[in-house]
Amino acid sequence: MISFEKFTLKNGLKVLVHEDDSTPLAAMNILYDVGARDENPMQTGFAHLFEHLMFGGSVHIPNYDEPLQMAGGENNAFTTNDITNYYLTLPASNLETAFWLESDRMLSLAFSEKSLDVQRNVVIEEFKQRYLNQPYGDVWLNLRPLAYKVHPYQWATIGKEIAHISDAKLEDVKNFFKKFYHPGNAILVISGNVKLQDIKALAEKWFEPIPSGTAYKRMLPQEPRQTEKRILTLEREVPLDALYMTFHCPGRSDDNYYAADLLTDILSRGKSSRLYIRLVKEQRLFSELNAYITGDIDAGLIVIEGKLSDGKSIEEAEGSIRQELENMKSKAVSEAELNKVKNKIESALQFSEMNIMNKAMNLAYSELLGDANLVNEELKKYEEVQAEDLQRLAEEIFTDENCCCLYYVTKTN
Repeated sequence: MISFEKFTLKNGLKVLVHEDDSTPLAAMNILYDVGARDENPMQTGFAHLFEHLMFGGSVHIPNYDEPLQMAGGENNAFTTNDITNYYLTLPASNLETAFWLESDRMLSLAFSEKSLDVQRNVVIEEFKQRYLNQPYGDVWLNLRPLAYKVHPYQWATIGKEIAHISDAKLEDVKNFFKKFYHPGNAILVISGNVKLQDIKALAEKWFEPIPSGTAYKRMLPQEPRQTEKRILTLEREVPLDALYMTFHCPGRSDDNYYAADLLTDILSRGKSSRLYIRLVKEQRLFSELNAYITGDIDAGLIVIEGKLSDGKSIEEAEGSIRQELENMKSKAVSEAELNKVKNKIESALQFSEMNIMNKAMNLAYSELLGDANLVNEELKKYEEVQAEDLQRLAEEIFTDENCCCLYYVTKTN
């Protein structure tokens, strides 16, 4: 159970506070309600570019990292298709340094051609190294547009192509910042050895003077129901053939999300899971095989991906996976099997609540979904899932017409 208090500043910034006097530290998490799905289809990769630009200096602070390190702190950030998240930890006694730093870059970045050039080059190099120049790196650059034809989940956070970053103009970047990086589009969470009244005073001092910004109304095109199987074959210089299968599934706020998540756990969580025992250990079709849910806010994907063992064919491998999916549809899982994955989820959730940074992140994300207290209700939602729920959902999801297959095969000379 994560206790918290919540208040909203005059400029619309939502602030949540979790008091924990068992640690000398404090964590600050700022979630901006912007991800790759909010980008212009002709200017993709901007949310991720901003993850880098936000460390390039703000209007009054030319170097973000130096004062934070002097205060004994450390920080990082990440971007998804749904959100951009910045977080830091430091001794609670130095917390005001975090308020000073984060409020200044929310107020305004120190936009310059030099800073843009530096971070643009960093992102382009990342695009090349992680997505173009390593084995299997371009999987999601191809899998997303195969699975999504309308919704902006059809591109990865890095962007559709390098040109969208290399052609980014300073004015475009400024407009993106003005649209999304303001108090009305952010959630601030403080967790650790802090007191609510102190956080209120600091928030009012450092964040409340920042202009609220114009409210962003998200109006994204929804993905139509897929009606036929889609297949894409790629030849690449890779050591092993690989198979990727996706199935459209409920989004993060859907009541069926928890059942969909449990489906993937039964298939693939641990060495006692169905896919591992039958297709990796017994039949030796795959050298590695995983199933997971993307966990997106809008309708997401269940993904099954695996590297084939030498001498095994894509057709044989896919057929064996489909047989396991048919088993999920034709026969309800046992109570023992269902309880096993529920217990693993309970352990993972409890473990995540031991860390003040995780608690801050989870509170921020739950608040974005509509209610910060969802963080305390998740376990109950998993526990309420019954075997018949899994079977019903498997019948709905694991169909040919809802499937996309990417065959990633070794290039032959």
